[in-house]
Parts: sequence; C-alpha cells; structure tokens
Amino acid sequence: MFFKPAVLLRIEGAMVLVLSLLFYQGIAAPWWQFFLLFLWPDLFMLGYLVSVRLGTQLYNLVHTYIFALTLAGAAVYQHRSALLSFALIWTAHIGADRALGYGLKYPTFFKDTHLQRVGKVHSTLAEDTA
Repeated sequence: MFFKPAVLLRIEGAMVLVLSLLFYQGIAAPWWQFFLLFLWPDLFMLGYLVSVRLGTQLYNLVHTYIFALTLAGAAVYQHRSALLSFALIWTAHIGADRALGYGLKYPTFFKDTHLQRVGKVHSTLAEDTA
C-alpha cells in the first residue's frame, strides 16, 4: 500500500507542507500572516460561479507548484523576504491540499482530480494483472 502512486503523492504533499512550514519559521515571518493568507488560493474556486471550465482553469493555475516555486526562486534571488514568505504560504497550501487528497481538477466535475485518477488507474492496472 505504501508504494501506491496515490499514497506517494499524498506523502509528497505532506513533505512539501512540512518543509514550507520549516522554511517559513526559518525566515522569521509572522505567523498571523501565514494563517491569514493560507487559504487565499481557494478564492480562485469562485471561477466555478462563472463556469466549470473557468473554475477549473483558475483553480489549477494557482494549485500547481509552477508559479509558487518561480516566485520563491525570484524572491530568494532578489532577497525579498516578503515575497518569499508569500511563496512559502502558497507552497504550504498546495502541499496540504495534496496531502489531503485534493488534486488538480478536470473540467468534468469538481471532485474529478488527478489524484483520484491516479488511484483509479493504479487499481485498474492491478486488476488487469491479477
């Protein structure tokens, strides 16, 4: 069970969360800021009020590590601690989502995510080889 892709992806998310928290503590950023901004990426779910397609695109845009890590790299390079703290909050949020099993969305319905599909593909392959 430990080596199933869906489980490994959740563990990976938990590690990103833990490391983000440790780095955040290491830069001595204020914890009130962390708790205030921790859920900001979920505001992009409001796109679902317009359409499933827009909601999916906006949600996925802010729930990938691409932009959060780019921001973190730029912040380190430019010695901008405020930007780094924001990037760490962002990566912590994504890591927490992954650890809880929330993944990138498909435009079919809200709970259709890449993590659910990884689990389904794995179980289907296991059935085929049995």
